[in-house]
Amino acid sequence: MSKDLLLEIGTEEIPAHAMPGLLQELGERAEKALGELRLAHGGVRTLGTPRRLALIVERLAEKQADVAEEKRGPSVQVAFDAAGKPTKAAEGFARGQGVKAEDLVTRDGYVYALVQETGEPAEKVLEKLLPELICGLPLPNSMRWGDLDFRFIRPLRWLVALYGEEVVPFELARVKSGNTSRGHRFLSTGDFTIQDAAHYEEACEKAFVIVDPARRKALIEQGLAEEAKAHGGTAEITPNLLEEVLYLVEYPTALAGRFEEKYLALPPEAVITPMRDHQRYFPVKAADGSLMPLFLTVRNGGPEHLQTVQHGNERVLRARLADAQFFFDEDRKKSLEEHLEKLKTVVFQEGLGTLYDKSLRLEELAGRIADALGASAAEKKAAQRAAKLAKADLVTGMVMEFTELQGVMGKEYARLDGEGEEVALAVDEHYMPRFAGDELPQTKAGIIVSLADKMDNIVATFSRGLIPTGSQDPFALRRQALGLVNSIIKAELSLSLVDLVSWAMDLLALTEVKARKKMQTDVADFMRLRLKNVLGEAGIRYDVADAVLGDIDDIGRVMLAAKAVQEQLSAPDTAKAVQSFVRAANLAAKAETAEIDESLFETDEERELMKAYTSAKSAAESLLEAHDYVGAIDDFKDLADPIDAFFDGVMVMADDVAVRRNRLALLKAIDNLLLQVADFSKIVQG
Repeated sequence: MSKDLLLEIGTEEIPAHAMPGLLQELGERAEKALGELRLAHGGVRTLGTPRRLALIVERLAEKQADVAEEKRGPSVQVAFDAAGKPTKAAEGFARGQGVKAEDLVTRDGYVYALVQETGEPAEKVLEKLLPELICGLPLPNSMRWGDLDFRFIRPLRWLVALYGEEVVPFELARVKSGNTSRGHRFLSTGDFTIQDAAHYEEACEKAFVIVDPARRKALIEQGLAEEAKAHGGTAEITPNLLEEVLYLVEYPTALAGRFEEKYLALPPEAVITPMRDHQRYFPVKAADGSLMPLFLTVRNGGPEHLQTVQHGNERVLRARLADAQFFFDEDRKKSLEEHLEKLKTVVFQEGLGTLYDKSLRLEELAGRIADALGASAAEKKAAQRAAKLAKADLVTGMVMEFTELQGVMGKEYARLDGEGEEVALAVDEHYMPRFAGDELPQTKAGIIVSLADKMDNIVATFSRGLIPTGSQDPFALRRQALGLVNSIIKAELSLSLVDLVSWAMDLLALTEVKARKKMQTDVADFMRLRLKNVLGEAGIRYDVADAVLGDIDDIGRVMLAAKAVQEQLSAPDTAKAVQSFVRAANLAAKAETAEIDESLFETDEERELMKAYTSAKSAAESLLEAHDYVGAIDDFKDLADPIDAFFDGVMVMADDVAVRRNRLALLKAIDNLLLQVADFSKIVQG
């Protein structure tokens, strides 16, 4: 018969950001360990609050499954002497397997021992497994307490370990396992007894602990929605804040508070940021989307004395908003452009000047990018103006106090200064994406300034030898490179990566030839890895990705080519064509040149292939110019039969050196044409 297992790890309050990962790891590691230990079981669940991590395993078998297996020993010649008696080698092998030498069996020239292992009772296995699970959890940070060597994310205070109704005995950090847990820090009467896993959640709730995160989350969302509705608004619930609040409370109760309407004159983000990011309050919006003078918060407790709690939260927020109002008023004594002067006092990176210097570089680089993209005069002007102002808000009081508002306040101050809307938006958008899954810049000026800023950051940081390795990426260059790649792809831009890097190096005064060449290689390799990830996320096969990533100078082209190749691979005639392309590529690698001398042709097959190549090249020019890679591949397919006929009828490696070189040159020319779409030799044929 089986029983349910409950493990509860009671601690001091665990940081909210760590809880989801810890719960996931606890469940996954438990399931893996039970499988390895041959303990059959049903469902595995994890539950948790700020003060506890809990594991429930349903229908856990009472003992390990028995196993029987054969272990191979020495050869028969070694295991037995001439008289057929077991040697010391055989006896030692048998002893090591826990069997008698006479019980060994022979087969295939070797001796075998039939080893039977009887499974141990679950209680005994769990005594060792449960402390190992706790100690094996990967911790984002850890601490010691008292005179103990034991480390955990927060001090252990209690342990519950029940198999059925029986305690699984073990000890960690001088804390012994039992059946006693602790209730809510303020609402409960203290410790309470848990009968078994089936009654765990019920017992916790009686002690004012909602231990199931899913249920606690639903209660929080419901409470916030009801409070907002009661005040005529809608709660703006962001997933990140909701998850953080979820692991800050054990018994949630939503409540509303108010702030003075005068603060609504501030830019909305200047109100929302202190509210949400600093106090963990949820803003409330009216039906028209405007901010209301209200906030919502979640109390770790019941409905008693809510007015007192409300007033306390209002007092705290009032102080934060007063700070915001002060900084805003001080900032507005100068225009955004006037703040530029202060950038001369802020170092960008060691040896690379100030943020003011960077602003000048961005202005010039934005102009070059705008020209390369064929932007209109108005678009170029807006981009350059935004690039000049992009970093000005970094030295404003508002952003220095609330760093999350960089770009956002720049946008608002630009609007108030009468800058064009596209300029204002670009000042904010150039930081996008700020995090994984964030929006990309939408305006033309925003895209241009974003590309300029990210490329300047990458080249500048690389010039100091600070290329990200492993998990180390202090300047968030991987995120910026991904943002650059995704922006180019989404906006369907045709822009040379080599040119981008060259312009950035010019403006950073990186002139040494060898260093510039290395920079081009390093940046290309770095971007190639980001682009490969993007292709994978778009559903592109790994071999197709490899086929199109040889030349990534035009990043937008790579994605289009990848989609075209993957689409064409499903066509019935593509596989045969790819085989022909690969045959040509294999010998093309031996060519010294792609210069063809038609006077050296000796066979009709050569001439026909040259004719087909000339026709395909002519047709491909306009198709490639238009980025019609599907059409280009269709055009290339006409080369397949002439290539096969060429190989069937022509000795490529002719004795005559000139003829041989010319035939290889023809194949090289064909391969060069194909490479403008993909390296088809990388395609894995099914």
